[in-house]
Amino acid sequence: MGNIAEKLATYEDLLQVPDNLVAEIIHGQLHTHPRPAPKHARASSSLGIEVGSTYDKGNGGPGGWWILDEPEIHLDSHIVVPDLAGWRRERMPVLPDTAWFELPPDWVCEVLSPSTAQLDRVEKMPLYAHYGVPHLWLIDPDLKTLEAYELHDGKWVLLTTLDNDKPVSLKPFDAIEFPLAALWA
Repeated sequence: MGNIAEKLATYEDLLQVPDNLVAEIIHGQLHTHPRPAPKHARASSSLGIEVGSTYDKGNGGPGGWWILDEPEIHLDSHIVVPDLAGWRRERMPVLPDTAWFELPPDWVCEVLSPSTAQLDRVEKMPLYAHYGVPHLWLIDPDLKTLEAYELHDGKWVLLTTLDNDKPVSLKPFDAIEFPLAALWA
């Protein structure tokens, strides 16, 4: 008997996923996981406030960005939902009218959890690199760490790993500084 071709997930499959789950399609496979746990959600929300206030809203800082929670991003046939993503307004002057984005972001942040860490590192990081996302942060609320990466020649270069309450002033948001502990408090 020959190989049976595996059915590739479609956007319709994604739409059938219950609202209490996050759904993504990567390499034709549907991936689902529960909505973030409280520590995960707190870290993501707090980072959105720290970065978004200055870079999205321009409060006491440069502005010039769209910073969004859990945007649905279509990268050709892949559909990913990072915890946070940012686009420079010079590249995307207005938000799209669709429920998703087709322009790769300028920055992505994934907040790692036991159910998502492998997918975030093994599947999504290479996708973000392939589509030219210049900056990636990985936050682990259990370990209280932040890893900052920058894309160089199509490969991720680790800029630094911060822990506990170290000051955060990292590309592309290095015009501000805030304590990493703000994400856990």
